Amino acid sequence: MGNTIIEKIIKKNTGLSEVKPGQIVTVHVDRVMIHDIFIPFVADKFEEMGFDRLWDPDKVVLIYDHLVPASAVEDIRHFKIGDAFVKKYGLTHVHRSDGICHQLMTEAGYAGPGDIVFGTDSHTTTYGCVGCFSSGIGYTEMASILGTGEMWVKVPETIKVVINGTLPANVSAKDVILRLIGDLRADGATYKALEITGSAVDAMSVASRMTISNMAVEAGAKCCLFRPDEKTCQYTGTDLSEVDWIYGDEDAQYCQLIEYQAEDLVPVCACPSQVDNIHPVSDLVGTKLDQVFIGSCTNGRLEDLAEAARILDGRQTACKLIITPASRKIYLEAIEAGYMEILARAGAIITQPGCGLCCGRAGGILTDGETVLATNNRNFLGRMGTSKVGIYLGSPATAAISAIYGEIREPL
Repeated sequence: MGNTIIEKIIKKNTGLSEVKPGQIVTVHVDRVMIHDIFIPFVADKFEEMGFDRLWDPDKVVLIYDHLVPASAVEDIRHFKIGDAFVKKYGLTHVHRSDGICHQLMTEAGYAGPGDIVFGTDSHTTTYGCVGCFSSGIGYTEMASILGTGEMWVKVPETIKVVINGTLPANVSAKDVILRLIGDLRADGATYKALEITGSAVDAMSVASRMTISNMAVEAGAKCCLFRPDEKTCQYTGTDLSEVDWIYGDEDAQYCQLIEYQAEDLVPVCACPSQVDNIHPVSDLVGTKLDQVFIGSCTNGRLEDLAEAARILDGRQTACKLIITPASRKIYLEAIEAGYMEILARAGAIITQPGCGLCCGRAGGILTDGETVLATNNRNFLGRMGTSKVGIYLGSPATAAISAIYGEIREPL
């Protein structure tokens, strides 16, 4: 019997001749990511466990992204503890306001095909876009890895998702993953791997695949994996011959098969206040908006800003529109391409790269009775302000066209 992608990655990492779902194995970790919110808890637990050195400082990445720039005095504590940890233990990879952790981990080459990477954030699943087994963990597990370089995992079952055909012009990867989450429901992939394939997926950019792998955790997935191809290798600087083993075998055992015909998919939104509360945008047209947000580790990439600029070119927003690039590199590329000027002239508020409004710390929080359409990954109560804020999640195209009218509109 063949193997799924996750089984192959675990086998190669551990040297085991065979693994099967439910089996507990110890893996050798290739890289870890800690962000500014969790560094105080990781640092305390690391020393509480009795460790006095990192297993490999070069394999630890610390990223300041959620709390920058500081919006509360207590945020400074996180920076000071993080800086002290860096100095004491010799971390070599530290990013201060360079962008969102999940964007930087692949953009800067920290996570690549076949790697096993853990991070102190649930959306660490993002790196599966390049064929990396990546998953979020808590601060106790992270402290343990920092001291040992190892982590136990239970081999997950795999759900295979096949998307064939050509996506309609107004349908993006965000619509695809929202539809999948709506069909699976919020717990439908709990501790399972998603393996995404098909001709429509082959046509997607790495950035679009990142959108899908980023939100896989909203269905409970442990990870979300794509087979590396030439696009992957160009993005990661990898030779395809070195990663051509990363694919699901035809005779692999899958616990579930989900198939879509791309032409049947339509623009959708997640409606308040659950990510699996999915409805076609056509059913929501006319819903009044106070604000639109385009950004986050889900949809703050260059192609997202390009789509927003295409729609907003020569037009004006009718409500607040906040644009937050996912990284400094993307910000600069968007400036060079002229997207930022178009967005600024349309009336957008453009912020520094980072998590921004997505984590509800700064960058445009809302209050009772207000409604926002956003391109990020969660719309839970209290996520972007008070618990009486209505949050809709949609694609950059849906967000951009809706900002023009101040109400939800279907992208053309």
